[in-house]
Amino acid sequence: MHGLRGVSKYRTIWISDTHLGTRGCKAEYLLDFLKHTQSEKLYLVGDIIDGWRLKRSWYWNDTQTAVIQEILRKTRQGTEVIYVPGNHDEVLRDYLGLMVGGVKVRDLVEHETGDGRRFLVIHGDQFDGVVRYAKWLALLGDWAYNLLLWMNDHFNKTRKLLGLPYWSLSAYLKHKVKNAVEFISCFEEAVAHEAKKRKADGVICGHIHHPEIRQIDGILYCNDGDWVESCTALVEQTDGRLEIIHWAETTAVVTSHQDAVTGRAPTSESAKTAAARAS
Repeated sequence: MHGLRGVSKYRTIWISDTHLGTRGCKAEYLLDFLKHTQSEKLYLVGDIIDGWRLKRSWYWNDTQTAVIQEILRKTRQGTEVIYVPGNHDEVLRDYLGLMVGGVKVRDLVEHETGDGRRFLVIHGDQFDGVVRYAKWLALLGDWAYNLLLWMNDHFNKTRKLLGLPYWSLSAYLKHKVKNAVEFISCFEEAVAHEAKKRKADGVICGHIHHPEIRQIDGILYCNDGDWVESCTALVEQTDGRLEIIHWAETTAVVTSHQDAVTGRAPTSESAKTAAARAS
């Protein structure tokens, strides 16, 4: 692995769509990320454990167990861990308001950043019409998607043998399909509209496996991505600045997004992170 030589500290970290319990989960990257980062708060923004897949066929490995253990270790060391369930781990919606193993299970959380902005934190499946009204179609799509991830794994094994870095074939193909692009755009607008209706400054979500930070109608839309394709997380610096970290990349891992509200340059911590991972 190409982890940091030290530990990067953030005010807040958001991860989602890890899909533990599937072969497509990049658990080794996720474990490396969790071991080399610290935060006051860690949000698990849904689809952390893939209940849909586990119901159909059981799959679990030692690395996925180590991921769960690392998250629980963080709760013992003082990190506030908040779990916002998604559609693949919807069974946990029966436990909203409770604490499970030191992890708070919540729905529609509000997060205030270090610079005083209010963000709605939600998985996002509530705004996916297929998931809400045609679950059979969603399950069929899930099967096709896992086939695509299987192809992606074999593609990247070949790249590794050739000495090439990880690159998501599945993400590339998905964003080349017109209907997928249109769906992503509609989803982002719907989630941003909900945040605006709640008079929030922004929204942080997952679900569509597409990391993004951009302004939509006066709302800062943030999607933390996933750990089956892009291996990304959203992080908040101590001053409230938000960034997406691409953990699987070998160089320049921090993608700075000019935060559309402040327009500030990358922080020194971000620069150090990129330099350390690239070395």
